[in-house]
Amino acid sequence: MRPQFVQTLASPHMTPQVVLEIIDDARRKEARSGTFLRQLREKAERLPSSVVIEGYQPATALFQFAIEYIEMAPRLIECVEACAREAGKAELFRPFVDAAIRYFTQPSVLLVRYDGLDGLLIRAYLCHRLMEEMHENNRSIRQSELVDIEATRANLLVHELIGEPFANELDDSVTVTVLQIAGTPDYYDLNLDPFVEQVNNAAWNWMRQYWENLLVRNHIRFSLGGGLV
Repeated sequence: MRPQFVQTLASPHMTPQVVLEIIDDARRKEARSGTFLRQLREKAERLPSSVVIEGYQPATALFQFAIEYIEMAPRLIECVEACAREAGKAELFRPFVDAAIRYFTQPSVLLVRYDGLDGLLIRAYLCHRLMEEMHENNRSIRQSELVDIEATRANLLVHELIGEPFANELDDSVTVTVLQIAGTPDYYDLNLDPFVEQVNNAAWNWMRQYWENLLVRNHIRFSLGGGLV
């Protein structure tokens, strides 16, 4: 039995490149205003003790981490899209790809009032969480352990930066989206080994390495004994 997926209409202009252009525009505005950096200075003081930022400028470390996390979103979308196409599974993964792109190009009413890099961090979080749940909802992909623990920790840190209860609401919305796209036993049991084989190629290895070093590169670590590890 073929799994039931939400039907989506992909605009020819809905591409990861459009997302990169949106990010570039937000970075230019931030360079003039400094709004996001000021927000991070406040948030750096309220982080739980389990998050350790080494160095004398924690806000700057968080800022660079956030930029890389945001820019990773369209690259992740591109990688999933390319691997799905090479595996002959493009149509199967299209609803995930389209949903991830729409977070940036057609944000919900809930997100419209959040603009600049602050808003893009929220959209990137939705994108990364969607892809994380996509992995969790299929046996083949789940068993392959494609999602590195450091990617999960990066998502946890962004959850903290966004703050509760809003971050919890975002998680709930991702759960609803995944259930609409792939909330069937048929999807969970699909043999997606061809996709797994593709994501073990050089492109995904580069991405895994990038994720593994994202926190360390920005002098951020999780202390053992803290609640977020």
